[in-house]
Amino acid sequence: MIVPRHICFPATESLSESPQAHSNTCMNSYTVLQFWFSTSMATLSLNTILPSSHLHHRVSLPRSSAHSIPLSRLRRQSVSIKATSSGSAVATSASGFNGSIIDALGQVSIYSASSGEAVLIKDLWDQTGEVAVVALLRHFGCVCCWELASVLRDAKPKFDSAGVKLIAVGVGTPDKARILAERLPFPLENLYADPDRKAYDLLGLYFGLARTFLNPASRKAFSRFESIKEATKNYTIKATPDDLSSVLQQGGMFVFRGKELMYARKDEGTGDHAPLEDVLNICCEVPVA
Repeated sequence: MIVPRHICFPATESLSESPQAHSNTCMNSYTVLQFWFSTSMATLSLNTILPSSHLHHRVSLPRSSAHSIPLSRLRRQSVSIKATSSGSAVATSASGFNGSIIDALGQVSIYSASSGEAVLIKDLWDQTGEVAVVALLRHFGCVCCWELASVLRDAKPKFDSAGVKLIAVGVGTPDKARILAERLPFPLENLYADPDRKAYDLLGLYFGLARTFLNPASRKAFSRFESIKEATKNYTIKATPDDLSSVLQQGGMFVFRGKELMYARKDEGTGDHAPLEDVLNICCEVPVA
């Protein structure tokens, strides 16, 4: 059985913040409006995009506290929680990401943004011991994902010097991925498309209206306004997947050494990304062959 060393589930913020304070945070923000527009497109025709029964099954509501994690969301994982100094909740042991799930992930076929050709995830890094950072973006039209991609791009020299492979995967087709890569820019050779969200479903990443629009964790994006603004200078809504239900998908961050899962973090809401410092620390902890 493979047990990840670090699986993080960020603490959910309190809902006690006044509506007026929240309104002041996002007032007069063109980029934030652009952010919500890129996701709210999905609500224009949800009745035809997703049957009501499907919505009922997949909508996930914010949990009531940072320490109550419904097992159904973790694919029946057994989790031990402790608080970190940053206030996030960290699972110190888990059984959900076992060898069968990791093996199944390796067999998932995604598409290269540079060539458009299908490739198995297990072929993206050396399975005998190479360290790989695998960032699953929400979708290629998400402005928060453009910001995350820019952060990862800027950190790429650090990953390269440590012998760590950087892999970014997004929901959408390869042509949508190329729009992000060309306009951000982002290295094409490190970017992949998962139009059917196969990797996301297998890893149990969150999906639904509540996660996209209502989760308090999404407010973290407002604190990165300048970074988002800089990353989206050349943004276009054309990078959004044609399947608008895809904008309801949340992402996550994973670090592997060969087949061993070293770190896993599911995004609680839109813009709630793994801290880069945490990812770099994990990579530094891992002896690189």
